[in-house]
Amino acid sequence: MKICAFSDSHGWHNRLAEQNLLPKADTIVFAGDFMTDGYQHSEVVAFGAWFSNLPYKHKILIGGNHDRMLESDKNWCLTNFSKDVIYLQDSGVEIDGVKFWGSPYQPAFFNWAFNKNRGDSISQHWKKIPEELDVLITHGPPYGILDSVKGVGKLGCEELAKVVQKVSPRVHIFGHIHSGYGTLSAYDTEFHNISYCDEKYKPKNAPHLIEV
Repeated sequence: MKICAFSDSHGWHNRLAEQNLLPKADTIVFAGDFMTDGYQHSEVVAFGAWFSNLPYKHKILIGGNHDRMLESDKNWCLTNFSKDVIYLQDSGVEIDGVKFWGSPYQPAFFNWAFNKNRGDSISQHWKKIPEELDVLITHGPPYGILDSVKGVGKLGCEELAKVVQKVSPRVHIFGHIHSGYGTLSAYDTEFHNISYCDEKYKPKNAPHLIEV
């Protein structure tokens, strides 16, 4: 299976098609943060229509910390996406023998969506991640993996890192830390930070084409 993956579009999603940055694939994965401040209904409507009409056989979506309305009014948000869009929130799906699991949560960061305190609070979500997993999709990175911000340090989740090492998914897809964009192999897992925007919230990076 070929997967096109990106995240953190923050309202710039139209640029991807305009610049022909979306590669051909079987499945497209969006790993959260299509909104800006997270309160504008128009952003949900616009992204929902755009994502739903992309020419991919399978479409998978998770939320991110900017996607406040997915947290506060999930049912309404999802009415703006076509029925073939698969929304994952501490849940999974198997497509053509490939097992996916998705979760929007990340360590608490100001007053954004899907925030959980480090430690036991966020661990309750990571404990749900199953073994024998092919593709893990989270909004934020595990600690020490493509999670560094210059002058700040590593911002990934320690508890997520422990579970990822234990479960060893074939691929782990995430965004959130824009400056961490890139790929890395460790713990028998191929990690992809697929943040589209840079630290200034401007479109910069290409989606990743991942083969599983």
